[in-house]
Amino acid sequence: MQQRFVIAGGGIGGLATALGLARAGIASVVLEKAAALSEIGAGIQLGPNAFHAFDLLGVGEAARAMAVYIDRLRLMDAISAEEIAHIPLDEAFRARFGNPYAVVHRGDLFKVFLRACEANPLVELRTHAEVTGYVQDGRSAGARLAGGEIVRGAALIGADGLWSAIRQQLVGDGPPRVSGHTTYRSVIPTEQMPEDLRWNAATLWAGPKCHLVHYPLSDWKAFNLVVTCHNDAPEPVAGKPVAHEEVMRGFRHIHDRAQSIIRIGVDWKLWVLCDRDPVSEWVDGRVALLGDAAHPMMQYMAQGACMAMEDAVALAHMVARHPDDIEAALRAYRDHRLLRTARVQLQSRAIGEHIYHPSGPHAALRNALARAKTAEDWYETLGWLYGGDRLDDSGAPTG
Repeated sequence: MQQRFVIAGGGIGGLATALGLARAGIASVVLEKAAALSEIGAGIQLGPNAFHAFDLLGVGEAARAMAVYIDRLRLMDAISAEEIAHIPLDEAFRARFGNPYAVVHRGDLFKVFLRACEANPLVELRTHAEVTGYVQDGRSAGARLAGGEIVRGAALIGADGLWSAIRQQLVGDGPPRVSGHTTYRSVIPTEQMPEDLRWNAATLWAGPKCHLVHYPLSDWKAFNLVVTCHNDAPEPVAGKPVAHEEVMRGFRHIHDRAQSIIRIGVDWKLWVLCDRDPVSEWVDGRVALLGDAAHPMMQYMAQGACMAMEDAVALAHMVARHPDDIEAALRAYRDHRLLRTARVQLQSRAIGEHIYHPSGPHAALRNALARAKTAEDWYETLGWLYGGDRLDDSGAPTG
């Protein structure tokens, strides 16, 4: 296969796709509408399945070097301020899943992929290249840019996110589903985090119609704060600066210790969370969707970026296995990924309702069930996810 692939979207999913294809000896051009390649956001959690993808994409060493390795996943009751349960992330966890659990700054992770792409002669990066749709003729596929140019290749991969123009032409399912959940994000210097809350953990405080998350970032230089409430927000919002008083509005009913986490936040920004229902129409001839363009999900399983990286690995493997039939390769990629990503989409929604946000007897039942679990019970529960979509070098599923 000589002709390059065209990739719409220069986020983590798009860059991971370019690296995966390059490792299979396939050139690509990445089209990004922004003036510069960068990533918006703060912290991101990385399960063991993410590290497996890093290794298969050739960035495992760099990714491990910038990660913060936490000791546990900790679930707190935001009403009583008591620990409900925790999942140890020690040697037993690593032995079970073959890789660690870590947290990183999204910008640091993005730079790992960007530097690897910049250093690879098979990857071309283009900015100021807004993709508005696609064309294809049975022998090639092309991305149509806002200025009218068509960038052609052997195939087109739509990694252009929640509001994907490629998806709108391929699936045509309109705007995303607005969840009614609003998330506020802040990053603070570690010294501003109360000493008694500087836990080496990804900590989640679950409360009625709300939850809070915090964990260390960037070699413990900062803490990531993410607080979410179910306030029936009616329309999508992304990255809007908001005052402290607005953030507090959805959390006045929780314990003062949990509220204190919000009080120390600065420069809060707001997102109204959106996702889409799972669909099977990821592929149209030589055009395929990837990452949030294919399966946008709620943040509650911390798997959005992980699923995009797994997609990139699977796509590269399937293209390598079907070098003379690109359309077959894209269908095989979709078939391989469809059920796993649909499960993460649907379970992410369910966790928000039934684990993070319940009250009364529902919350009491959650607490009782969580407290009854041993570490091995938790590992068994998470085995399907963290044991994940493993692909060996031949492209065959291994677990």
